[in-house]
Amino acid sequence: MKKTWIIWGASLALAFVVGTVAPALRFAINTASAEDRYSDLQNFTKVLNLVQQYYVESVDSKKLIYGAIKGMLRELDPHTNFLTPEVFKDFETETSGEFGGIGIEISVQNSVLTIISPIEDTPAWEAGIKPGDRVIAIDGKSTKGLSLVEASQLMKGRRGSKIVLTIVREGEDDPRDIGIVRGSVKIRSVKATDLEDGYMYVKITSFIENTGRDLEKALTEAQKKYGGVKGLILDLRRNPGGLLDQAVKVSDLFLKEGDTIVSTIGRDPKNKEVLNATKRNKFDGTGIIVLMNEYSASASEIVAGALQDNKRAIVMGEKSFGKGSVQSVIKLGDGSGLKLTVARYYTPSGKSIQAEGITPDLAVEEVDVEAFQKAIIKGKGTREKDIAGHLLSEKEKEAAKKSVPNAKVEAWWKDAASKKDENRTPKEKLLATDYQAYQAFNYLKAWKLMKGM
Repeated sequence: MKKTWIIWGASLALAFVVGTVAPALRFAINTASAEDRYSDLQNFTKVLNLVQQYYVESVDSKKLIYGAIKGMLRELDPHTNFLTPEVFKDFETETSGEFGGIGIEISVQNSVLTIISPIEDTPAWEAGIKPGDRVIAIDGKSTKGLSLVEASQLMKGRRGSKIVLTIVREGEDDPRDIGIVRGSVKIRSVKATDLEDGYMYVKITSFIENTGRDLEKALTEAQKKYGGVKGLILDLRRNPGGLLDQAVKVSDLFLKEGDTIVSTIGRDPKNKEVLNATKRNKFDGTGIIVLMNEYSASASEIVAGALQDNKRAIVMGEKSFGKGSVQSVIKLGDGSGLKLTVARYYTPSGKSIQAEGITPDLAVEEVDVEAFQKAIIKGKGTREKDIAGHLLSEKEKEAAKKSVPNAKVEAWWKDAASKKDENRTPKEKLLATDYQAYQAFNYLKAWKLMKGM
């Protein structure tokens, strides 16, 4: 499978790779009833002619036909869309990692345009857009009934121009307007933080061209520095997906030859495509914790599923988004394009995660940073389990077997949490402000220690 196949992470912030799905289209043509199809097309032609002849104003035939195609595709799924020549041209250029816009990943959930994630360090991120925000209007125009492509087009504009999103946020009674200045959105998909002593934290924000190469480069540098990478926290939280080939390359860094990474099955179950790991497996001895949350989708779910099912990593955090479909993009004769859902993808164990998501091995909910810091620094407990010397539950007993008590770690955290941000090291900035990452780091060190016993 080449770049014809992509995973689209419930997103319109990246672009599509042009390909062909001729076999799938031939299958549809061969199995459809020619007689029924001809009758339906006759009705369409009649309606088109009547509109052209008798509608109160003159109409553009191409506009009508494009509208008819869009309406037809709305009967399928939110990820199948028609791309006008202008839109298709824009999308062809966006997998390089730099484009104009505001930098958000969107989806349609329960018929409402919803933010999956703002891309870090973009105008939307800086303006305070949050995952889960529901966009009810764009520059005063209602988003009701808009497709992802139509919504994306409304959000595009000249760099430096302003756009106003009217959003409804969970926990707030009234909608709020958020003004965003459009800018150049340059994605740095791999962000590494040295956790010292051979431990690394790497956040992948999305899967674009060279994500696999950039991850390999970051880990290779750490390998040279420490003589090996003892442990890795691979953060896929709020990662909406991207290119399938990059998800495969990332997985391939940690799996042995022949391990299944992902399989795709289209309409015909016999047409199953399976992608396996090669001989790369450059970081065989590296312990891995994968962090996920409800906004981790598509290609990020492929990586997590591949490492989890092959017993190569522990997945920690919250259940993922559940976007388990594959889209292919076909360029049409007039320069327009069709983004068509052509298959579902399956994890190595054969599970389809469409609308289900990846279930973490260790559930760790996100915690309000300020509240957590105050509780740790002041030593205040708010529940039975927070009281020193409390009677352990069965879960706590089990967890205690897997953990290594370390007063120095607790003291380190209190010290880091007490510092001002400008006085913290990169490690302290991360672990003192990110509860899930902090828990992942502690578990990773304990896990590696027990493996060495």
